Amino acid sequence: MHKRFLIAFSLFILAESVSAQEIQARLTVIASKVSTQIDRKIFNTLQTGLTNFLNARKWTNDVFQPSEKIQCSFLITIEKDLGNNVFEGQMTVQAARPAYNTTYDCPLLNFQDDNIIFKYQEFQPIEFNENRVQGNDPLVGNLTAVLAYYVNIILGFDYDSYSLRGGDLYFQKAWNIVNNAPEGREITGWKSFESLRNRYWLAENLNNSRFAMLHDAVYSYYRSGMDIFYENEEAGRSGILNALNFLSNLSRDNPNSMILQVFFQGKSNELVKVFSKAGPDVKARAKEVLTKLDLTNANAYKELK
Repeated sequence: MHKRFLIAFSLFILAESVSAQEIQARLTVIASKVSTQIDRKIFNTLQTGLTNFLNARKWTNDVFQPSEKIQCSFLITIEKDLGNNVFEGQMTVQAARPAYNTTYDCPLLNFQDDNIIFKYQEFQPIEFNENRVQGNDPLVGNLTAVLAYYVNIILGFDYDSYSLRGGDLYFQKAWNIVNNAPEGREITGWKSFESLRNRYWLAENLNNSRFAMLHDAVYSYYRSGMDIFYENEEAGRSGILNALNFLSNLSRDNPNSMILQVFFQGKSNELVKVFSKAGPDVKARAKEVLTKLDLTNANAYKELK
């Protein structure tokens, strides 16, 4: 049974679990495009420091067993050295959580952020204070602000997947980071006018009541779908199809919304497998909805015949 549904009665178990933080993050820094005149060791030090920052920090007030940690990865690709220890690049964030009582990991988030810029000197403290997001130097504070933002987005999706609207607190924390984000001429990704698909709009959609049905879809997809699929395929498919119906209604009221694209990113293979053995009526309905909602992967869903 998952952590959201357990009360720890044993002090021994509690003591053993407190040190088990919520996420198990693998963070990689790639800097192959940066001038060879820069000592490559700085990027190894950065990678180690950021990994420790993610995995050692307590992000919630809940107790997670080691097996319950959310598996996630952060790939930082540094494209440019702008001088004065300032670097620019992109970040790919992925997260998954296990389907209940299986070894299968369901994708939670797969997102690429092209607005990464930060200042880093080797061995500088890697810090984040949610009450003072910007820190003393906006460019220094920007990278940890971005990482903390995505951790909260991941936590929000994870909690949403176990209880209806369970992730609200963490989506609100991500929104707080947006509203107090580091500011500077070079810093982008936090403002609504900079792009239609950035950190601002992701957090905005997840906190906007117009997209409330997205949270219903997340809960139905995982808790009423993937979590029971391996024990009862028909019931699991029903839960997942119900999630797709929620998303279809959401799309009708909010066409081309960013959050729909985010939901489907990385799920097409999973969805094809789920519905490939469905009955003809269910398969036809799934194919109809998926080809309309997930245009990027429409060809993949044509396999559902």
